[in-house]
Amino acid sequence: QQRDKLRQYQKRLSLGLERERALARQLLKDGKKEKAMLLLKKKRYQEQLLDKTENQISNLERMVQDIEFTQIEMKVIEGLKVGNECLNKMHQVMSIEEVERIIGETQDAVEYQRQIDELLAGSLTEEDEDAILEELNTITQEQLELPEVPLEPLPEKIPEASPVKNRPKPELVAAS
Repeated sequence: QQRDKLRQYQKRLSLGLERERALARQLLKDGKKEKAMLLLKKKRYQEQLLDKTENQISNLERMVQDIEFTQIEMKVIEGLKVGNECLNKMHQVMSIEEVERIIGETQDAVEYQRQIDELLAGSLTEEDEDAILEELNTITQEQLELPEVPLEPLPEKIPEASPVKNRPKPELVAAS
């Protein structure tokens, strides 16, 4: 609000400066040098006020920016604070000892399952394995049923037909 008020004041001073300059010219034309000189001094003083007003506006704008940035920083700090509280609550729920206990239990369960798998995979005793090998030998030594072999001699080899169908017969080639 103060910045806006200073801008309005600045506008009024700028308009007044233009009027006083025009009035000083008129006074010089009318030969009233003393009054023109006094008016120019007043104008000079108002220009200095205008500069001071500009500096004040600049300071106010810088202050507004600093306030806005500080508000952003406060929000960031508040967010960090909430995040830190959340992490602390999570750490209370899951302490290092609790995590180590869970990891240990998991490793124990994995080891137990491995032992069960080994027992199941190696459940055959030596006697069972010997029986399996004996059965395998029996099967391989049994006579397999083969088809009967014919007693008649096999016919002689029949000449094969030519694979090329359109090939001329040898008699025709010799005749031509």
